[in-house]
Amino acid sequence: MLVKSQVKYIQSLSQKKLREEEGVFVAEGPKIINELLAASNIDIKQLYATESWIATHRTVSASLDPGIITLVDNKELERISFLTTPNEVLGVFNKPSFTTPIKAKACISILLDTIQDPGNLGTILRCADWFGINQVICSEECADIFSTKVVQSSMGSISRVQVLYTDPDVFLKENGDVLVYAALLDGKNLYDYPKLKEGIIIVGNESKGIRASLIREGIYKITIPRKGQAESLNAAVATGIILSHLT
Repeated sequence: MLVKSQVKYIQSLSQKKLREEEGVFVAEGPKIINELLAASNIDIKQLYATESWIATHRTVSASLDPGIITLVDNKELERISFLTTPNEVLGVFNKPSFTTPIKAKACISILLDTIQDPGNLGTILRCADWFGINQVICSEECADIFSTKVVQSSMGSISRVQVLYTDPDVFLKENGDVLVYAALLDGKNLYDYPKLKEGIIIVGNESKGIRASLIREGIYKITIPRKGQAESLNAAVATGIILSHLT
């Protein structure tokens, strides 16, 4: 059974400042909870589960310290859930730890410029994970990857894709010997480019595109050829298409 302090604490984690102070994030639903519990670089802090989840996942629940699990009913789950429709289980996890530093050499990186929609950011992380990209660089204006909507849409990929928040201009300057590919409407046909083994792929803001300072001399401007009348592509969809070809 939940106590008032538990409800207050979980609700407070909707705020980025408090998540950062605690070093935690919230995830919900059986699929993503199972993914995160199986991750070697993420520790569970507290789990709030209904009888139905525990009954269906006895092996998983038995492997956890009993003090970590709090049994809740559906009404209690609704009180702490950030979802419109709560789904059996909610977990508070410590943020993932990564032992390998982010570097641009000998790999493919995604650089995101002001991706503010949480659903887009989470889906981009999921796309990166699918195509074997294990690092994403975000400008400071991007959504917080540990916000509930990003966590949910990433479907566990936050445990496998390392994210660095930094100044994109500085990052490109520090990695000036790595080829850069910028997704633009007026670029060269994506399908004219060969597969990549190394490079930085820039994807810009959903409405404003990539900031002018990043479109510097020597970068490759790429575009997904348009056949219909749509003005633009969703940032996450565009990222998936680009990765599908370049990787």
